[in-house]
This record gives sequence, structure tokens and C-alpha cells, in this order.
Amino acid sequence: MGKKILRGFKQAGEDFFLKKIEQNKVPRHVAVIMDGNGRWAAKRGLPRLAGHRAGAKAVREVVAAAAQAGVEYLTLYTFSVENWKRPKQEVSGLMGLFEEVLQREIDALAKKNVRISVIGRLEEMPASTREKFQDGIKKTAGNDGLKLVIAVNYGGRTEITDAVTSIVKAVEAGHISSDQISPSLIARYLYTKDMPDPDLVIRTSGELRVSNFLLWQIAYAEFWITDILWPDFGRDDFYQALYEFQCRNRRFGRSSGAGNPPEIGSN
Repeated sequence: MGKKILRGFKQAGEDFFLKKIEQNKVPRHVAVIMDGNGRWAAKRGLPRLAGHRAGAKAVREVVAAAAQAGVEYLTLYTFSVENWKRPKQEVSGLMGLFEEVLQREIDALAKKNVRISVIGRLEEMPASTREKFQDGIKKTAGNDGLKLVIAVNYGGRTEITDAVTSIVKAVEAGHISSDQISPSLIARYLYTKDMPDPDLVIRTSGELRVSNFLLWQIAYAEFWITDILWPDFGRDDFYQALYEFQCRNRRFGRSSGAGNPPEIGSN
């Protein structure tokens, strides 16, 4: 867990963590539940949107850290299907912040060879916000570096429901038969069908729950939890998570860490 910080590491800084990471043990896919923006703002007597704005700076740092460490996929949980229930002013501010950050960062991301994709019901987002995401996807489509996956208007149960609906339609149309349904087939109908399952899930703010995030895909993921609130999460924290990940013995339900996980997704 992120709470178990090896003594002296924090003082050593990010270069120490980065040098400790073995390239052949870097997780291929890291997924992040970015939690704590509201609490960060409340501790400073600021409106919640100020916390979200500060959190956007942490995103920039983590994207750079992931690219530097050699992570192939980085999935960020930015807005859930449940977040629409928040106060209208906060939701409106978040939509504006999405547009602002995409407008400001997209060219730099494109130059850094980052490729953007989105998982979630993007079609339900406000038109102006949806267009900014689509523009980012288009501008970075030819890049082959870090794959930055933005989970927006996303919910794990919603994703599975959408997959089941599509499978039922495919069966009714005669494209597949019901006896062909298997875990690997279901995975091909998920939003993440072209991605490997996450190897590592990072959650900030110390909460111990998955919050409806990638419910199918994280079946065999390792978890790294830290008390750090998302706006305070930096490169050294990300590198520490990678370092602690590579020290673990992944078992995949077996008695030893040898071999690959069972075929439950697109790995």
C-alpha cells in the first residue's frame, strides 16, 4: 500500500524512485482513481472547483511521469456517471474546466507523442465539451507513445450493461450464437476492447473502494492506496507506486506468481 512508505524514500526525491524502477517490470497499464479534490479545497477554505483546478495540474505531472517511466496505457477516472448528481454549479464548472484544459494542453500532448482516447458515454456530454474531447482524439490519433485514456461520464456497471445490450443485439441478429458467449467475447464488447486490463490501480485520498471503476477489467489488478489528496499527488508518488508494484508477487489466484492471468479480458 502507498501508506507503507519506505523510510528515506520521500526525502530522496523522484530520481531515486525512477532509478529503482526496472524497465521490464513496469506495469503496462496503470489506472488512477483521482480522489480528494473537494477535500483539498475544503481544507483551504476554497470552493470545490478550485480543488478540481488544482487536480488538473496533478494530471499533467502524472501523464509526464507515466510517459517517462515507460507505461503504455494510463487511464484516468475524471468524471463518473454518478457525478451528474453533484450540484449543477459544480458540474457546469467541471465541464468548463475539461474544455479549458483540453484547449490548453492538447497541442503539447500531441508534440509529446501522447495519444488520447475516451471511455464512457461521451455522446451524453454537453456538445461543446464533447467536441473538445473529439478534437483531442483526432489531433493525437497518429501518435504511438503513451496512450492516455480518459474515463468521462463513465461507470463500470454502465459499461457492462452496454456490453450486454450489444451482445444481445448481436445474438438476435444472428452474428453470434448464445453458446459463443465467454469472458473473452464479453471483453470484446467493453469500452476497453482494444486495451490490456490494468496491472495497477492507484487511488488517492485513502479511500478503500473501487467506486464503480473498471469493474470487469480490474479482476487481477494490484492496488496502491495513498492518503495523499489528488492535487498534492506528484511524480515521485507515481514512481513510488510503480516501484512498490514491481516488488509484489502477482499470483492471479494461483499459489505462485508464475505465468499469466486467466483469460478474463483482452490481456
